Amino acid sequence: MGLATDAIHAGQEPDPSNGAIITPLYATSTYVQTHQEGEPGEVRFDYSRTINPTRLALEANVAALEGAKHGRAFASGMAAIDTIVRMLSEGDHVICGSNVYGGTFRLFDKVLARQGLRFSFVDTADLGHVEAAWTPSTKMLYVETPTNPMMTLTDVEAAARLAHSKDALFVVDNTFMSPVLQRPLDLGADIVVHSTTKFLNGHSDSVGGLVVTRSAELDERIGFLQNSIGGVMSPWDAWLVLRSTKTLVVRMRAHDAAGRTLAAWLEDHPKVSKVHYPGLESHPQHELAKRQMSGFGSMISFEIGNSLDTTRRFLKELKLCSLAESLGGVETLISHPATMTHGSVPPEDRAKLGISDGLVRISVGLEDLEDLQEDLERALRLV
Repeated sequence: MGLATDAIHAGQEPDPSNGAIITPLYATSTYVQTHQEGEPGEVRFDYSRTINPTRLALEANVAALEGAKHGRAFASGMAAIDTIVRMLSEGDHVICGSNVYGGTFRLFDKVLARQGLRFSFVDTADLGHVEAAWTPSTKMLYVETPTNPMMTLTDVEAAARLAHSKDALFVVDNTFMSPVLQRPLDLGADIVVHSTTKFLNGHSDSVGGLVVTRSAELDERIGFLQNSIGGVMSPWDAWLVLRSTKTLVVRMRAHDAAGRTLAAWLEDHPKVSKVHYPGLESHPQHELAKRQMSGFGSMISFEIGNSLDTTRRFLKELKLCSLAESLGGVETLISHPATMTHGSVPPEDRAKLGISDGLVRISVGLEDLEDLQEDLERALRLV
């Protein structure tokens, strides 16, 4: 089936009791058993932390979109990431991209590092840095591509070859692109993780995470941890995301078209000194983006100087673009990474990554593009 067809139908069958075309919201904590363990027959549903029909439908749906066989839905993207890394043991080493989401850095550096795991943060755009950081105890390579917020890419296919040559797991956070614009499993990744809060849900009304894999062995390990730790997605959130994935393909194509146009407009603006967007020919990894992605998306970072006061004036003048955390919604969201998404990253590390006080990140929504340009133009005139 095609991607748009899978988005609408995969994992979802009409309710056999009444023909309802939409998967019901199974708001139940437990299930009546028709027989006990050990008696003939299968006990499939027992307790909703372990299994829930609405969550199952979403897991199957997103797995199909990523070309995976297995999916697991979590209460947040961070819960999903935490569960993946908990497959490792004390003393194991993880190589992680240096320019990951601030919450990922905080989890790895401030929480899991205190529990016996070791982390190295390197620029995974240069796999030479990855090889240099490798140790005999390295068990996982973890990347975001494109990165947040500098929009730097990792060559997924080459990174997969490197990780597998050293018997390590390769994990890709595909939140920024969604399976519509990038399919890391097809390029060799072992595990793909999403914050469903972002493009998969796309309506800014749900928080969640999802992990997919083609490996039954990895899925079994992740499922054991999911049930043991208990950070599962609620049936309500699963229902909301299922509603949203039905329109994912058409939304992502619209986001992509708007992102390309707005990035080019910003690059030509006299008040903008730099635009970070893989769809621009000026992006140093534009050719890689064309090779491993089927679109460039709607995440753009741009620089308007290096003054916090200037950036604050600009953000205060915006009317249509909403100053807010998160991304991927139908409404345009704008943020200041240095004080918002990457506030937990030490200033010296932010400086090395290029996250200056003048850097702004925009998640282009689905409003009329002329209205967005007018809003940005008015604010830029004042800086």
